[in-house]
Amino acid sequence: MSTPAPLRIGVLAPLSRPGWTEAGRHLLAGLELAADEITATGGITAAGGVGGRPLELLVRDTAADPRRAEAAVDELAALGAVALAGEYHSVVARAAAARAEALGVPYLCSSAVIDALTDEPAERVARLAPVQSQGWRLYAEFLLAEGHTRLAVATEPGAYWAAGTRILREHLAPRGGTVTEFDARALEPAALADALAAEGATALLLLTGFPGPAVELVRAVRGAARRDPRLAGVLIGAPAGQPEFAEWAELLGEEAGGVPFLRYLPARPTPLGARVEAALRARLGAAPSFVAFEGYDTVTVLADALRVHGTDRAAVAGAWPRVVVEGTRGEIRFTRPSPSAPVWQWAGPVQVADRDPADPTRFRTLRVR
Repeated sequence: MSTPAPLRIGVLAPLSRPGWTEAGRHLLAGLELAADEITATGGITAAGGVGGRPLELLVRDTAADPRRAEAAVDELAALGAVALAGEYHSVVARAAAARAEALGVPYLCSSAVIDALTDEPAERVARLAPVQSQGWRLYAEFLLAEGHTRLAVATEPGAYWAAGTRILREHLAPRGGTVTEFDARALEPAALADALAAEGATALLLLTGFPGPAVELVRAVRGAARRDPRLAGVLIGAPAGQPEFAEWAELLGEEAGGVPFLRYLPARPTPLGARVEAALRARLGAAPSFVAFEGYDTVTVLADALRVHGTDRAAVAGAWPRVVVEGTRGEIRFTRPSPSAPVWQWAGPVQVADRDPADPTRFRTLRVR
């Protein structure tokens, strides 16, 4: 008996520098775990895979390069991928989404949050991660509740960082808050710490790449705070999620704690989330990040769309408003918040968390949407 042809899903992930490789590794672990489980058991069906056809992931490394992502989309489309999945970096996902829409290939973006994932409303693109404006507004509300109205941001050029700064400023300004920008490229970490002390801000947010210069900035500011009373009590924050990953704790040790960040997990795990967490932990050899759950949920959604609505590209793209599937972080449904919304969107969970200063291997939930 002939083997059924696999259903190919193209995967985009940052697996080499300058991409955020730990995020890419976690994303891929979640994608692969779900694909392996569905191919082995068929999920809710008796036959393995989707209608007896195995899932095959065609993985391409974007290395955080938009042009490389566009080339990968072209290649994966030519190879017959029925859908595309993945990506962590917002500027890369934007490039992939535009190319996928132009080629007529459905794309489920796993992790990128920038609001304008496409310049014009796209019918073939959907996203699991909450939009940046929702998450960063929650982060701004957390800062205000903690009494931080004078913020400083250490930032680098880029659409994602610029959007984050704008969201913070727009949310804080009506409440009397201010946001001062420091160019993380122009100032050495020690000089930036001095400038922060002179500014009088009570919080510094790291809108920068990881590990550098984010790790060096934490060390510089906390080292300066031990000598300069003007920096005593200054909060360091990282809304983009750098402290979520084990490398943060490995590099900063005892200084890894007390840096609030955004993560996309519910306050308490669902039963499915708890089972998948154990499987991901075994696969990764470490605690899975929220990005790994995003990867798992991505393949779960695509498998459901293929199983219920059809295995051609048009059927998958047309399934976004009809998908109802249980993910690791709750029930997943896609909507368009407005006719001008760029893509089909899931309103998933958002929380502000940090690593416990007393034990940086433990996470604390500080605020939940």
